[in-house]
Amino acid sequence: MDFSKFEDKLGIYFKNKGLLQTAFTHRSYLNENRRNVLEHNERLEFLGDAVLELISTHFLFSRYPEKPEGELTAFRSALVNAVTLSEVASKMGMNEFLLLSRGEAKDTGRARQIILANTMEAFIGALFLDQGYGAAEMFIKKHILVLLDDIIAQKSWLDAKSFFQEKSQEIDGVTPTYEVQKETGPDHDKHFTVAVSIGRERVAVGEGKSKQEAEQKAAEAALKAKNWN
Repeated sequence: MDFSKFEDKLGIYFKNKGLLQTAFTHRSYLNENRRNVLEHNERLEFLGDAVLELISTHFLFSRYPEKPEGELTAFRSALVNAVTLSEVASKMGMNEFLLLSRGEAKDTGRARQIILANTMEAFIGALFLDQGYGAAEMFIKKHILVLLDDIIAQKSWLDAKSFFQEKSQEIDGVTPTYEVQKETGPDHDKHFTVAVSIGRERVAVGEGKSKQEAEQKAAEAALKAKNWN
């Protein structure tokens, strides 16, 4: 794979090209190409995750001296979650350079989203090793932290349950309630169905492997039902 086009696009040129290639190498690719003397990107992902968290945390801590820890954590989560990172990676064209197995290459859904997010973290780890903290910080600020103003304006830093509560209180003057409708499965593999209501109105139902997940799914469905997205 020739990564020079990717470097040209970003204006970032690696001294160690092997690090860049490793950042794009998924474990599945090596399973099909055992003679290839390559590493997969999971160690770089581990490093990049920590670098991204430190730089984004420092940025938020400095920018918002008046904000409490919980709100800063929510901001950071919105910036560094898989959805945000995969969208940034897609805009950069990372999809074109992924080294994947034939099976993984066919999947363009949630699995690809996770792979792209992990590749972004691996790239950050590779950049940190190749060019240091300053280069990693510049990259993260330019491509990821720049999204913060839109995230705050759109309130997308709020999780679905928090956002639905805020809208319900603002529009209807009522705090939503959640009720478990059904609980199935053995203790090690539970499945919950939860309904969310505003007053006496049952708005939506959600399912998940925990009460918390089911509540979030119910809130997501309720936001769509109310057209409050």
